[in-house]
Parts: sequence; structure tokens; C-alpha cells
Amino acid sequence: MVNTAKYRAILESRRDELEERLREIDETLDSHQSKDWEELATEREGDEVLESMGTSGKAEIAKIQAALQRMDEGEFGYCVSCGEEIAEERLDVVPYTPFCRDCAEKRG
Repeated sequence: MVNTAKYRAILESRRDELEERLREIDETLDSHQSKDWEELATEREGDEVLESMGTSGKAEIAKIQAALQRMDEGEFGYCVSCGEEIAEERLDVVPYTPFCRDCAEKRG
């Protein structure tokens, strides 16, 4: 049986960290007001990197939320594909994973 309290704390902490990072990204993106074309071009390049980080952060938050919901439903730690228990070693690396190692490998 998986220690859900341990993983809940890890997931909630990571979610909070990502949400704070997303707030910082939004503030940075909203703060650009340069009139100089060269500075604007440089800012835009940086914005693309920040937007990419924001997108990946949002995707990770969605995975975390799904894992927390599986906890609430008593299904956390079990593969959503085959129903087998997910190894704690795998959960230690990717705590929001919905798949055991074998099913994750099959999915690519």
C-alpha cells in the first residue's frame, strides 16, 4: 500500500511552487513596455521561452491535480491502464504518474 500522505505533501508542494512560478511568468510578460525595436525583439524572444515554461507548468499542474483526485478516490498508486500497483521507486521519481512502468513503456 502506497503512503498517500507522503505523496500528497510532495504533490501539493510542487503544485504550489508551479502556481507561484506561473504568477511570476504572467507578471513578467505583462511588464514589457519597451518602445525600442531592438529591446522589444529581445523581450519577445524571452517571452517565447517564458510562455513555453508556462505551458509546461500548466500541463504539470493538470497531472498533479489528476493525481490528487485519484488519491481522493482511493485509486492513487494503481495503474489506470492495467490496475497493477505502481512501484514506489517510480512514484518517487514521477509522483503524479498514472501508469506503471510497463504500461508507460507501451505508451511510449
